[in-house]
Amino acid sequence: MKKHLLPSLLLTGLAGSVLANPDTPNIIFILADDMGYGDVSYLNPSSRIKTENLDRMAGESVVFLDAHSSSSVSTPTRYGILTGRYNWRSTLKSSVLDGYSKALIPSGRETLASMLKKQGYQTAAIGKWHLGWDWNNIESGIDKVDFSQPITHGPTTLGFDYFYGFSGSLDMPPYVYVENDRPTMTPDRNTENKGKYSWWRNGPTSPDFHHEEVLPHLTDKACAYIHSQSKSSAPYFLYLPLPAPHTPILPSEEFRGKSGIGEYGDFVLMVDAMVGKILKAVRESGEEENTIIVFTTDNGCSPAAGIDEMEKLGHHANHIYRGHKSDLFDGGHRIPCMIRWKGEFRPHSVAQTICLTDFYATFAAINQYQLKDSEGEDSYNLLPAIRSIDEIPAIREATVHHSIDGEFTIRQGKWKLLFSASSGGWSSPKPQDKALLKGLPAMQLYDMNADPRERRNLVNEYPEKVRELQEIMWRYIKDGRSTPGQPQPNDPCDKWEQIKAISAGK
Repeated sequence: MKKHLLPSLLLTGLAGSVLANPDTPNIIFILADDMGYGDVSYLNPSSRIKTENLDRMAGESVVFLDAHSSSSVSTPTRYGILTGRYNWRSTLKSSVLDGYSKALIPSGRETLASMLKKQGYQTAAIGKWHLGWDWNNIESGIDKVDFSQPITHGPTTLGFDYFYGFSGSLDMPPYVYVENDRPTMTPDRNTENKGKYSWWRNGPTSPDFHHEEVLPHLTDKACAYIHSQSKSSAPYFLYLPLPAPHTPILPSEEFRGKSGIGEYGDFVLMVDAMVGKILKAVRESGEEENTIIVFTTDNGCSPAAGIDEMEKLGHHANHIYRGHKSDLFDGGHRIPCMIRWKGEFRPHSVAQTICLTDFYATFAAINQYQLKDSEGEDSYNLLPAIRSIDEIPAIREATVHHSIDGEFTIRQGKWKLLFSASSGGWSSPKPQDKALLKGLPAMQLYDMNADPRERRNLVNEYPEKVRELQEIMWRYIKDGRSTPGQPQPNDPCDKWEQIKAISAGK
């Protein structure tokens, strides 16, 4: 057990019992990539993919039934997790970064890693970064990068003691592992698109980088880290952003054909098996009772996975929810999410809306750390809902989501307002589908209790509710935060007037 103790954390159980001064927990945050709510069979009993390890973990966890990412695409969601702040407050107003992009999070901003490090944690990130860093000589063009030189403004400048991973997605060059601040090898070949995915980009590839082996390789690295940290008296925080089941969809031979619904289903089963390996490593480390493990995903399933084809076979990757990755509709950002602390948290489900930005304040509360006004501006402490097996009043006032095109939706209780006539992403009606959008109301309002599939737009029937949600949205923009506290500046950009107009429904 860790010797580094919490001073006086008090957790109240079902019968009012008090658990005082438990050991500071290790924290492992597993983030899958482009995996839908309906892909986890615990959440979707009709799923054609039987995620045995995740189902077992869910049975020992607090499971959030209405969990959401702050964005329906990768980079902005990761920004929100690590900063506890909505991505659209940063300089990134739409889309995602690529493998050569510069660092999005400035070194002066507190992150989950830097905050926990100040609480005595050893911190590590292993996997897909996708938040930018500065390659050597990037100003001269991507073909001029000197891979023998270290990167700058990477994870180790944001509170991580150790980093091993790569810069973008598995279909974004350069295909180079970086350990701490140095590429592990210099590229010796160029990965070529074989035609399977038009967006699998060509680019420089290192001798030790093999796409088919990346997922198990990163899992092995994570397991080794868990075992090594069990010998330390300090707690650890391991951020583990997996590169799967995002494209390229590359299940190993062991899993090929196993799901019966195609390679995506096989790849999800492979992700499930990797989660099983992490759980086993924690058990073998002897610290299972005092290790918090979160499993979640960055957004909904992507159409690149073959959603239509899987639905014909009876599998609904985003469950009953409309849309998919990239969208304002719930299929874009409603995600599987569970948290396990076997020594402290009683397994149950939570029905109220939460956001991935909330883990910042939650981990701070577990360590009795008081957030400054300038950090975690959109992060709510989830411990009250985690502690109580009974449903409690809503922790969040409202929750904002963002699409790949930079459009907004806000959710409060059962009401969800889309500040757009479109999906904001890739599903119909797309923002560029002018003919389809002509004549549609400028906004969409849905009762998510009565209409979780978002089929009936009530925007003209409840104008007062629309105005109320617009006012909340503008307050969140103006104040630079959605949590109580002193107003904070949003990062400078030339789009705030446009965003103000959106919040006003203009």
